[in-house]
Amino acid sequence: MSTPETGASADLLDELLHTALDAARQAGDLLRDGRPADLGVAATKTSSIDVVTEMDIAAEKLITSVIGKARPEDGVLGEEGASTTGTSGVRWVVDPLDGTVNYLYGLPSWAVSIAAEKDGETLVGVVVAPMRGETCQAVLGRGALVNGRPAHCRPAPQMAHALVGTGFGYIAERRAAQAEVVRTLVPQVRDIRRGGSAAIDLCDVGCGRLDAYYERGLNPWDLAAGELFAREAGALTGGRPGERPSGELTVAGSPGLFEPLQALLDGLGAWHD
Repeated sequence: MSTPETGASADLLDELLHTALDAARQAGDLLRDGRPADLGVAATKTSSIDVVTEMDIAAEKLITSVIGKARPEDGVLGEEGASTTGTSGVRWVVDPLDGTVNYLYGLPSWAVSIAAEKDGETLVGVVVAPMRGETCQAVLGRGALVNGRPAHCRPAPQMAHALVGTGFGYIAERRAAQAEVVRTLVPQVRDIRRGGSAAIDLCDVGCGRLDAYYERGLNPWDLAAGELFAREAGALTGGRPGERPSGELTVAGSPGLFEPLQALLDGLGAWHD
């Protein structure tokens, strides 16, 4: 029997959630317990400060192995290069270590983010933040849980009382443009937070720790699981007005705050460099 919200069977949703939780928890344990004392940069991506460590690569290998054993017909899109098409129609979107710079420096705000999607719709999202001792999980149409307890976004404050999270890219020109947006935005809100992990920021919106969050330049693996969690916790999400979250712009916030913040960010040009 299919659920009306997703068109996917309850059994499929249960299986996807179980697999995501298993893979994310194993990878989280590896990253927490296996971090070498002399951890260094293994490679760079968009710039010399956008880094990959050996642990990013090891965690992605572990996750794809767990998924492959449980559901060998599925496709995978991973940040560190995993890319298979699959034949089942299900695709896993994997960020093995969201917040790599935090992890490199020994800061606690990093997470494993795993989502499963079908026909372009995210069905399941899991974000495990080992140093917080938190597992955030969501299933489309079933709500969001943090450590097994229901998660809910905060009631919308006035814009002037909103605590807003954001992030910055690693290309100098983009960072300069993003700084201009923040310069204009910060006098209009309570304050700005920059945590360094998009997945955790989106989950913090869903848990009520942030009133809203926005960022330009996210990849599918950065936002897939956290965006579903925020939405299932009652937040609204989008990109530019009328558009879905994307690399151009991702916005999440409590209903009543989301709409004016989205419009303000669009007017400020937060969607372009």
